[in-house]
Amino acid sequence: MNPARIKSQFPAPSFRGAQETALERIREAFEAGNDVVLVRAPTGSGKSLLARAIAGCAKTPGETDHVESYGAYYTTPQVSQLDDVAGDDLLEDLSIIRGKSNYDCILPGETDTPVTQAPCARERGFDCPVKHRCPYFSDRAIASNRNIAAMTLAYFMQTAGSDVFGKRDVVVIDEAHGLAEWAEMYATIDLSPGRVPVWDACEPPEITGLTEVEDYAERLLRVCGRRQEELRSTVELSRSEVAERDRLAELTRELQWFLEDARDPESPTTWVVDQHDGAGTAVTVKPMDPARYLHHTVWDRGNKFALLSATILNKDAFCRGTGLNPDTVALVDVPHTFPVENRPLYDVTCGKMTYEHREETLPKIARTVVRLMQHHPDEKGLVHAHSYAIAEKLESLLGDFGVGARIRSHDKETRDDALTGWKREDSNAVFISVKMEEALDLKGDLCRWQVLCKAPYPNTRDSRVARRLEDGQWGWYYRTALRTVIQAAGRVVRGPEDYGATYLADSSLLDLFERAAFDTPDWFTEQVDRISTPDLPRFDPNAAVAGATNRSYSSGRGSTRSGTDADSGSQPASLEDHPLGDVWGTD
Repeated sequence: MNPARIKSQFPAPSFRGAQETALERIREAFEAGNDVVLVRAPTGSGKSLLARAIAGCAKTPGETDHVESYGAYYTTPQVSQLDDVAGDDLLEDLSIIRGKSNYDCILPGETDTPVTQAPCARERGFDCPVKHRCPYFSDRAIASNRNIAAMTLAYFMQTAGSDVFGKRDVVVIDEAHGLAEWAEMYATIDLSPGRVPVWDACEPPEITGLTEVEDYAERLLRVCGRRQEELRSTVELSRSEVAERDRLAELTRELQWFLEDARDPESPTTWVVDQHDGAGTAVTVKPMDPARYLHHTVWDRGNKFALLSATILNKDAFCRGTGLNPDTVALVDVPHTFPVENRPLYDVTCGKMTYEHREETLPKIARTVVRLMQHHPDEKGLVHAHSYAIAEKLESLLGDFGVGARIRSHDKETRDDALTGWKREDSNAVFISVKMEEALDLKGDLCRWQVLCKAPYPNTRDSRVARRLEDGQWGWYYRTALRTVIQAAGRVVRGPEDYGATYLADSSLLDLFERAAFDTPDWFTEQVDRISTPDLPRFDPNAAVAGATNRSYSSGRGSTRSGTDADSGSQPASLEDHPLGDVWGTD
């Protein structure tokens, strides 16, 4: 790596904000001998441009001999972030490769078939006459030979050990704050009817501990192996059989990795197991702090690393969670250059939103949202509902109040389309969202105000969360919630001239700011110190919808619900999804 050329590799014609200062500090950190540099840069500071400059410092083929690593990887956990890179003219020299399922076959009669199910995947010995023009293999070949290859973190991890994407000189990970949690989620093994193709032939016994899981994994591997042999003996597979074959291969790798790691006395990974309903029901095997897994899939893939995020809150804790040696890791803080008065936090707390208090608090929040709609009659708003259960109940309450004409929402299936539709509206619509605290750019009039309904603490019924709290890791618990709040606060202020208000509806958020004060970046502490109580109009639903420009009350959930009692209790949030499930992409 040659850090001295970092400024010359910056892709924009000029610097803005603190970008030039940030590049100088990053250069100094690498020249001091650090292997990893954490770049804590606030939302809107142009992290992707900083990332490109760092990647440009990687050795090129002409600067090294053939046995050394050269070139760079740019990777991000978020699919939307990679999409933004693809659409940025300043980053056009990043060669993007996506997972196979994102590409369609180009053979006649197969143009609606993803490459994962094309004839080359279905037929044994198929010799594709247009493989040289196949969009997937073409993009892969280009990315493997370009100086900077860009991909999602999922694809990056999946290609660990491949001949095509080997070790490179520099690895840049954007939005890296959730790296440990992402690795945990990616390494989690879901043994359920929908994820185990041979489930009927190998249902699990009652699982009470790790030993039973190991025994079941061995038995499952044998059954998977027999089914794989059957599929391999078939000359041509159907699409469903192709999907089954690929899932069996994936499941086999997962089980082999688990058995190897669980039985290694030197492995730092702790495994926890969930089975809530006894024998014959789904089993989830989850790793905690999978440092060894990250070494194989990430740290062994480069010589030098830059990890960028607004919310790497504690260097030592981050290093512990990701298996890094803090002695070879530097933290570079990039100052916030957006005026603090443009990004205010307001106290509109209505009580606690813990499950036992939610029935009492949520109707009060709904009334507050109506008052905020009155306060912002001509501006679009966003409500972070935290869970689909809260979102559904809140939407129902707002419908009962008569302000449904101004409300938009989504479910898991309509998420992207509903968001795109709301952003395109020239209206004052309010969007009720779930898990959109990250990877959402609502600059300018796309959104001028937002509400945080609930302090986003990790779910204590998740076995990993429970285990950490049993071990006294309360600092991790508060940092995780604070990180999400900071990410959310950055959705509506995207530039130094932009402005947007964030309203805090859960009183637990104020408690969180106190408990996590030590790990709060200075620039966000400025916002917390300026929290004030706004002067809102009295509750008047008619005034809240007076300026509605699109009065079609469409839930986005695919059904129209009848009104319900505003004081009825809400249902507990579904536990089937990982807290990052709607945030991180796949391929």
